[in-house]
Amino acid sequence: MPGTLQLKALSDIDLDDPFFDSLKNQYGEFPQWFAGKAASGEQAYVIYDEGVDELRGFLYLKLEDGPVTDVQPPLPAARRIKVGTFKIVAHGTKLGERAVKKIFDHAIASEAEQIYVTAFPTHKPLLRLLERYGFEERGNKITPNGEEIVLVKELTDSSDELVERYPIIRQESGRCFLLAIYPEFHTQLFPDSILVTEPPDILSDVSHTNTIHKVYVAGLPLTMMKKGDAVVIYRTTDKGGRARYRSVATSVCVVEETRSRRDFANVQEFVDYCLPHSVFSEEELRERFNSTKRLFTVRMTYNIAFPKRPNRDRLLDVVGLTDPPRFQFRRITDGEFRHILELAEVPARLLA
Repeated sequence: MPGTLQLKALSDIDLDDPFFDSLKNQYGEFPQWFAGKAASGEQAYVIYDEGVDELRGFLYLKLEDGPVTDVQPPLPAARRIKVGTFKIVAHGTKLGERAVKKIFDHAIASEAEQIYVTAFPTHKPLLRLLERYGFEERGNKITPNGEEIVLVKELTDSSDELVERYPIIRQESGRCFLLAIYPEFHTQLFPDSILVTEPPDILSDVSHTNTIHKVYVAGLPLTMMKKGDAVVIYRTTDKGGRARYRSVATSVCVVEETRSRRDFANVQEFVDYCLPHSVFSEEELRERFNSTKRLFTVRMTYNIAFPKRPNRDRLLDVVGLTDPPRFQFRRITDGEFRHILELAEVPARLLA
């Protein structure tokens, strides 16, 4: 199984690992580049297989201010994240998706306006992955190694498709919900939104469950929600009788689709749909399908982990949510939604 996405000093990474052979072959200057970055103390994200210590992924990001003049046409001055080196050996896993999410996390934390990457046309899986999340071809770059494509992602509301404009939230539907999740499931499903007493460092180590798409399974009537609806994730208390101060709003997701039990022809179709992005094991999913009549799923994009987590007390007294109804699953107004995001200190530019 793939392990954790780790931020690691280049000086602690073995350049002789066979993982880097393809990069050395395609980029003649790669060993010198790597050595220079290592000597200056720079870091990169890496992924190792758990238990066998086999390198499966490498991601180097750099913050740049100003124009980019070594591509045609040049990119005008802006604050950007450059994806300097990006290689994933996925083998059918979600490693590529996890790495793309980390690129976006890094860009948001750096207050970047754009992300850009250059890649050879032969890197088709990488190009398809980036284009899925809104990267667009903007030109080319001529190098001693050949001609590369320049791809740019604008961190603005630039697409009509919710996945292409990720992580921007555009409230086309005008509908917002609050969804409560128990702690034991919340931490697995939303690892960037764990309950801590200090703001999370989303640039550090993150769980292998940290992907862009999430599937949540419950007996709640999740089909009330429709594509494009915004969902505030609410982590319930982990200590009895202390919900007012230990239950917190942690994240915002956007609904891709919802399904009920009857939308699945059989248990295998249900398992195949849920397993890649669910907290449940195959055995647990099969048991739920076979033993539960009220069964609903929602597939969502995991857009924002809150810098600050408003607790139940603030949701009641400051935002003005009422109790009852219970916080388990409920509709909230656009004003309440925006007030929650304001308390959570979500950058305004992420909400269209």
